Amino acid sequence: MSGPEATLAGRPSAVTNTSPARVLIITDHTRLARALEHHLSIIWPDVACRVHSPRTSGHLHSAFIGMGFDAAILDDAILDAAVAGPAGLQWFENLMHREGFPPVVYLAPGDDPGLAENLRLRGAADCLVREKIDNRRLDAVLRTAVLKRRQDLALRSLTSQARDEALFGNIRISGHRFVRVLASGGSSMVYLAESDRAGDMVALKVLREAQDAAAAHQQFASFLQEYDLISKIRHTNVVRIYDLGLADDHAFIAMEYFSRGDLRSQIPHVTDPQQALELVMQIARALEIVHSVGVLHRDLKPGNIMLRADGSLALIDFGLARQFNARFETTGVGNIFGTPYYMSPEQGHGQSLDARSDLYSLGVIFHELLTHRKPYLAPTPLGVVYLHANAPLPVLEGELRRFQPLLDRMLAKFPEKRFASAAELAGAVDAYVKGLR
Repeated sequence: MSGPEATLAGRPSAVTNTSPARVLIITDHTRLARALEHHLSIIWPDVACRVHSPRTSGHLHSAFIGMGFDAAILDDAILDAAVAGPAGLQWFENLMHREGFPPVVYLAPGDDPGLAENLRLRGAADCLVREKIDNRRLDAVLRTAVLKRRQDLALRSLTSQARDEALFGNIRISGHRFVRVLASGGSSMVYLAESDRAGDMVALKVLREAQDAAAAHQQFASFLQEYDLISKIRHTNVVRIYDLGLADDHAFIAMEYFSRGDLRSQIPHVTDPQQALELVMQIARALEIVHSVGVLHRDLKPGNIMLRADGSLALIDFGLARQFNARFETTGVGNIFGTPYYMSPEQGHGQSLDARSDLYSLGVIFHELLTHRKPYLAPTPLGVVYLHANAPLPVLEGELRRFQPLLDRMLAKFPEKRFASAAELAGAVDAYVKGLR
């Protein structure tokens, strides 16, 4: 291979496995990643590769041990803000301290026999020259590494440690490794886990056991409804769902985990109106996709808007979401669900809702991003609901006054006075963003 972007030459040997090989590629260089993926697809036509770019996605979670992978390829030339120059060796040291991590093939910057021998002594499956990869050697190393990895995992699955790691409370969920509790709700528990199937850290939402049969039926129906709604959506600004299953008669959903937390923690740090607009734009685009498949979120708030390492946002928690015009006894007209600070006037009064109710909630978030304050505050939830319907629209001051027309339409008391759709709102926000440049 001449240069990291070149195609690996030569004819690799065929490898037979009982299930597709899974390889983690850690590099910041797209061409190298593509060349490796292409080569691996020749070795294993059904190979599954995951490319992790430290430059855009940051560090691997400290609890991640790569349980879903057979091998890893680590590029010396990866970047890290904490390291001057290439950070591959620092990453290698970190991976070697993760008990149970898959075999690592290191791509070194040059032909340095001393470095290669040192890395093999410290645990590397092999060390190859990055700029001219010997593909036959890579083929042989990966074949051996994958077979040994699967033998090791088979033996480990029989240990008490492996069985204990699959316990979530008193529920055993195979293919997942318990890390810690993230949240506890009335009807479910949420855990941080590593998923074999996802090959990543996940938020594992497990349905609690209800007190009676009727409640259990309702909880299970709502749980399945949430999965059904989100699984229809494929968009970068909507949480990814990896799995739905049953374990010990408990339903669970494995979904994307966000190590940076939610938007609540970021609001105090948003000091630039353009940043606020760009965040609102991402949320509006997410709502556009959600509404296009006939779903209302109905609980849009900063706590349900998550941040990825690359700065992108994603909507989560569709537990209160519903299909347009769907009929559910627990969500009919007259019932109030959601968070009062972010409720539209019609939602707060149990009236029928459409997409414009979610846009109102986004207007509340926009006000909070601009001013670091909620527009309506009262001693009680009912007091807040009253203000949403009856209090004057909040007034922006100083340089923020330029955004008053946009905020007024988002927070209009009557739906017909608001933007007709998330797409229309996104267009208006985009015009403001361009005006600030």
